[in-house]
Amino acid sequence: DVQLQASGGGLAQAGGSLRLSCTASGLTFDDYAIGWFRQAPGKPREGVGLITTGGNAGYAEFVGGRFTISRDNAKNTVYLQMNSLKPEDTAVYYCSVVLNGGDYWGQGTQVTVSS
Repeated sequence: DVQLQASGGGLAQAGGSLRLSCTASGLTFDDYAIGWFRQAPGKPREGVGLITTGGNAGYAEFVGGRFTISRDNAKNTVYLQMNSLKPEDTAVYYCSVVLNGGDYWGQGTQVTVSS
């Protein structure tokens, strides 16, 4: 079974940093792009960014150069480095992969940014 495990969330102050991890199992990790999403209370889930199999990353406009997505294929892990955090970054962050016509999601990790 494909499983994704997101971790690394927590409480940060505005301007601070957090690094989230997403570890995958049950798939040939190198063969898939991995996406990061977030959902704030009362808001729809939105895309944060994605990293391709070749390690190229793209980001939503609101990221504004503050976040970096990377991957370590040897560890089956994708990272989301978040710097210059803002209170509006408060959300549950999820990682996701699409394969075999379906999408798989990790359980999410809570990020709370205080002002």
